[in-house]
Amino acid sequence: MRQPCRAAERLLPAALLLLSLLLSAACGSRLPESDFEHRPTAPTTGGGEPIRIGVITGATSPVGGGALTGPRDGALAYFAALNARGGIDGRRVEAITCDDGGSGVGNNECVHELVDEKRVFALVATTALDYAGAARVSRAGVPDIGGQPLGPAYDTYPHLYGIYGSSAPRTGGEPGWNGVLTGGTEVYRWFKRAHGARTAAVVSYNQAASAAYARLVERGLEAEGYRVVTEQVDFALPNYRAVAADLREQGVDVVFDALDTHGNAQLCAAMDAVGVNVTAKVTNVQNWNQDVPRDFEDAPRCRNALWVTGASRNHDEEDHPAVREFRDAMKGKPLSQWALEGWAAAMWFTDAARSCTKTGLTRACVERFMNRAEPYTARGLLLPVVFERLPEPPKTRHTCLSVARWQDGRGWVTQGGDMYDNCATVPQLTYRP
Repeated sequence: MRQPCRAAERLLPAALLLLSLLLSAACGSRLPESDFEHRPTAPTTGGGEPIRIGVITGATSPVGGGALTGPRDGALAYFAALNARGGIDGRRVEAITCDDGGSGVGNNECVHELVDEKRVFALVATTALDYAGAARVSRAGVPDIGGQPLGPAYDTYPHLYGIYGSSAPRTGGEPGWNGVLTGGTEVYRWFKRAHGARTAAVVSYNQAASAAYARLVERGLEAEGYRVVTEQVDFALPNYRAVAADLREQGVDVVFDALDTHGNAQLCAAMDAVGVNVTAKVTNVQNWNQDVPRDFEDAPRCRNALWVTGASRNHDEEDHPAVREFRDAMKGKPLSQWALEGWAAAMWFTDAARSCTKTGLTRACVERFMNRAEPYTARGLLLPVVFERLPEPPKTRHTCLSVARWQDGRGWVTQGGDMYDNCATVPQLTYRP
């Protein structure tokens, strides 16, 4: 079984998105606790009433309108297709969206609106930069299914079920195990095993979130026996050409980074300009979309060396029936890995709700499905996901990996065979979020 609590998917998006928020932090006070003290009971769900679902997204966040909307769009596409087929046991799913603006204040307001006022049965595909309302969602006993873990909430609170699973106790106290989380080295093991990579570079900004993630990558690479070259650029005045020249001199095989999309594109352009050839320029799941030709238009060589890794099936794998269904339902909306994961989150809720046909749809029944021992794969879209409550952090895990490479004219091409076969037993490194 793969490791269900992955540092790369959880920490990197949060670190990179934080870079864009440094000068645009939200101001003001959070909603008072008194607004959340007296909660109505969950709505009844008999008599063919619609099943109300909440979807919280930072659609107008300071990081840009399209940065966080993929999971929302995928979930809404799934529910639209589901309703066209008759819904869940004849009942339509009413998906109610709320834009939290990328701030903790806005997130609390969304939780108040959806949980207290709209009285949603569950949340699905939450994508929040600052999930300030997570504790309140948990206290209300509202299942939050398939959210993107941009912070530690999904490794902290009961009733919250992140898209990648969790092995942490989730008692509502500190994240993970007394504030410690774990992440595996499967990405670095894969490139070493599949391509013989031995020298790796890690490029980061001289900024706290970027540097912290870079250190975690360095630790993972060192644990897998790489020679590690560290490069840091000034956040305000980066000199990417100097970094690229050093990558060439150091004979780097593979490049990892803790940069945002703009920084990635500039680094790639500099690598092309000075003639750097690498086995792989590994980018993050946020760039696993169809915008590569536009974002990396000035770097054709580096663009075609872009690789991504993750925990879900490549959204360009059109020969897979579940991927094909997702793509057909998106109907021209932007395709991305996060959209596919939002689709999988909505499917997960639907499968959980359908498991309650005989007993009646209740939150307790849905959570029994979420907490079952059998891993969930969303018809093959996800690597097997489970929710455990291990008393101690695991030392090793047998983990699997989804890998793809960008190729002009073909898009993201799956590498290394099926993701269920890209597996290895790897060490789990501890870190504090």
